[in-house]
Amino acid sequence: MVQRFEGRVAVITGGASGIGLASARRLASEGAKIVIGDLTPELGKAAADEVGGLFVPTDVTEADQVEALFATAVEQFGSVDVAFNNAGISPPEDDSILTTGIEAWDRVQRVNLTSVYLCCKAALPHMQRQGKGSIINTASFVAVMGAATSQISYTASKGGVLSMSRELGVQFARENIRVNALCPGPVNTPLLKELFAKDPERAARRLVHVPVGRFAEPEEIAAAVAFLASDDASFITASQFLVDGGISGAYVTPL
Repeated sequence: MVQRFEGRVAVITGGASGIGLASARRLASEGAKIVIGDLTPELGKAAADEVGGLFVPTDVTEADQVEALFATAVEQFGSVDVAFNNAGISPPEDDSILTTGIEAWDRVQRVNLTSVYLCCKAALPHMQRQGKGSIINTASFVAVMGAATSQISYTASKGGVLSMSRELGVQFARENIRVNALCPGPVNTPLLKELFAKDPERAARRLVHVPVGRFAEPEEIAAAVAFLASDDASFITASQFLVDGGISGAYVTPL
């Protein structure tokens, strides 16, 4: 494996499972020191131990804990070269606007959008001092499309992540700090598997819209994270980076 991240430090929120864990493995395999921020101590520590990194218990909705996460990365390893702000939730009570309560709305916004704001706010000063850095914020293909099977707060939160990433990418471009929004399609993560195991019809209704005929694997999204984080993407900033199996480009899918 090419060592594109030798001597670099990557902070990953939501790194204990799914896309975050796959990305921790991929970046570590290319030489990065990994710092995982997650709410689940057992899984978070196991993930960090697996990649030879560091686990910092973190509630990404709390500013002081987020600041401590990035400060710890600098204290332990000397820099924050990559910030993959990936933590997110998609609870079943987030549904149609007609049935989603304000409590569910607020919770999803805090975890999916406010946390990205807090992580960017905490990471940027470290990157400014270094004179470089790559921030990757997990948005979603639903940030650029509409769905009749709505998860209204999730969709709105990911649209916010996309817009905020674009703005930050423009604002900090001349400081050699790149900010991009990663927009995955449906991914075979524990979250999605649990959701669709309970409702196979819901899964089938979504799968028919994927031109490649399947959902993504976490490792495929991790490959995109590694690209965006690396110098291979040195001219890519303020972008919506779609990794969606062609969903956003499809009108009619193959039989």
